[in-house]
Amino acid sequence: MNNLRTPGKTFDNRIERRWNYYRRIASAYFGSGTSQLTFWHDTPQLSDNIQAGQLGAYYMPFTQKSDYTYLDTSGVPLLDYRGVLGLQYNPIAIAQYGLGNFNQWITNGSDDRFAKFLCVSDWLVNHLEPNDAGFDVWMHKFDWDYRETLQGPWYSALAQGQGISVMVRAFHATKMHIYLDAARRAFRSFQADVRDGGVVFTDQDGNTWFEEYIVDPPTHILNGFIWASWGLYDYALLTADSAASELFARAVATLDRVLERFDTGFWSLYELSGTLLPMLASSFYHSLHITQLQVMHRLTGLLVFRKYAERWDAYRNSPWRRRTALVGKAAFKLCHY
Repeated sequence: MNNLRTPGKTFDNRIERRWNYYRRIASAYFGSGTSQLTFWHDTPQLSDNIQAGQLGAYYMPFTQKSDYTYLDTSGVPLLDYRGVLGLQYNPIAIAQYGLGNFNQWITNGSDDRFAKFLCVSDWLVNHLEPNDAGFDVWMHKFDWDYRETLQGPWYSALAQGQGISVMVRAFHATKMHIYLDAARRAFRSFQADVRDGGVVFTDQDGNTWFEEYIVDPPTHILNGFIWASWGLYDYALLTADSAASELFARAVATLDRVLERFDTGFWSLYELSGTLLPMLASSFYHSLHITQLQVMHRLTGLLVFRKYAERWDAYRNSPWRRRTALVGKAAFKLCHY
């Protein structure tokens, strides 16, 4: 009898999690008022004049994000997830707002933009805290429904990488060592496996992954992996740390080997979830993948990144491929998470 009841309980839990997921999404996207989640979905763009080997403007301009106006009294972005989540500090969003304002400052020299960048930089310094394993991380203090519910507080390689990208630019601009110290503390999480409290996973083929969501088994989210790797690239540029350079090189080698696994022949995958149906990227994330691969080509010179950026751009410009991807995305959500 126990063997009969356990699957039923598991099924019920899956239904409950899925219901909570759709309830939160519906509340955010279809409730009254304007959803703050649109903050995430600006148009992916490539920054002008990216110079490999130079620490300058961030590689994506985040122009729309830099104009975000839902701020707390000190000027730090708050996302309104509405429903049961409500207002939350999201360190990834905060870092991207800061990087967008940094790019604006680089472009026009605005003191106001630089002040907004430093406001975010100071928040990140003050909110770097140890996880249970003693690694300093930027925590999300709210629950998040993904494949399973991530119980707050939880941390992410994506937050670590983009936080580092903010910290190294803040130090480069101000020479204040509080920012360099924070970057060094955050970098340590990339030197440990996820099982030991870090953000790195090495698969059976020797591929190195930086995990956006720490779940078991890992899902290898493509956009989070790439964004996290840019933090290592930036840290290596500033510090000449050989460990950071090696980690970035390992990430590049992994992407070179696995990009074909993210290519369905008509669209890109959001992740390698190992589910019966593949998790196709949304239209936004597919476009983000293209921009990220364009950046990777600029930073490394490797033609594999340009090849896949051009191929996926051709998919994006095909109406039947877009429609097929939309149907496949909906089917995945219904069957999985």
